Amino acid sequence: MQDSIPGPWDQQRELKADTQPLSHSGIPLTAFLLILQPEPKVGDLIEIFRPFYRHWAIYVGDGYVVHLAPPSEVAGAGAASVMSTLTEKAVVKKELLYDVVGRDKYQINNKHDDKYSPLPPSKIVQRAEELVGQELPYSLPCENCEHFVNELRYGVARSDQVRDAVMAAGIAGVGLAAMGLIGVMFSRNKRQKQ
Repeated sequence: MQDSIPGPWDQQRELKADTQPLSHSGIPLTAFLLILQPEPKVGDLIEIFRPFYRHWAIYVGDGYVVHLAPPSEVAGAGAASVMSTLTEKAVVKKELLYDVVGRDKYQINNKHDDKYSPLPPSKIVQRAEELVGQELPYSLPCENCEHFVNELRYGVARSDQVRDAVMAAGIAGVGLAAMGLIGVMFSRNKRQKQ
């Protein structure tokens, strides 16, 4: 009978056991959530659901991700994490997925595989590892964490959450303009009847 060799998920389950709230089974809640997720494959994009926005990382193996992190981008930072998106510089970090996710939810989301061919996993990891520790420009509309991971996986920098926000703002603007126009027309019509 062969002995079981602990994998990265086993290592992450043991981390911070004394500092995390425990589930009924005695496993830290954050680790328990990781158990419920499928183990990512090297090169997978990880979408992390922070309050008010999504943070992105790329899985590089052994439980680690690489991500572009503004100074205050930390799991569980709430509003302070949102404020980190207003900075002009960010650092490329390699950290345990468990630590980056914190208490937030996440999913594997290789959503552009149907449009772009992913680079080979070894190339993705090589490119990501070469950038670790570097300070890079950061701009919410054109150089954010989603642009960063899409560039690593596909060789194409793009951010759907920025596009979606711009579209929502445009639709809201058109709606407000239409309401204003209707208000002006209603006001004129009312004056003409008097």
